Amino acid sequence: MQIKSGARLRSQVDATELVVVRPIPGDVELTCGGHPVVDIKAEPSPGLTALASATGGTLQGKRYTLADTGLEILVTKAGTTSLAIGAEQLVLKEARPLPASD
Repeated sequence: MQIKSGARLRSQVDATELVVVRPIPGDVELTCGGHPVVDIKAEPSPGLTALASATGGTLQGKRYTLADTGLEILVTKAGTTSLAIGAEQLVLKEARPLPASD
């Protein structure tokens, strides 16, 4: 699926909701809990359960990235499963340190 900046998506297996801040070009397999995310208004597929390998969880208000791709996702509602692109899990984006004031 191709994701666009500002797209609002949700997990099919838990309460995670997210907004795409910086997409990457081309087709992307963005998953949460091991299953593809869907549009915020779409109904999740019935009977899906999270994969055991995707139980890291997400934090509300935090940004997640994938190293060296520029992808940035903002979680608007926390969940119990983790985000991934294919087999690579997204990591919590570190805050930039503020400049020292003298």
